[in-house]
Amino acid sequence: MRVLELTQIMSGPTCGQLLADMGADVIKVEKMPGGDDARGYRDPAVNGVSAPFMMMNRN
Repeated sequence: MRVLELTQIMSGPTCGQLLADMGADVIKVEKMPGGDDARGYRDPAVNGVSAPFMMMNRN
């Protein structure tokens, strides 16, 4: 199964993560410019990306 994920912040990326964990090929598309708003959601940031974003948008 292929999933085109057009969501941002928390609930949508979490659903995409769950589908990927179950074997789906998830392709995330982020808005321009700047990408998903969750990138700057909270500190601490690592290389300019927030920890919640990294947790919910892992490969």
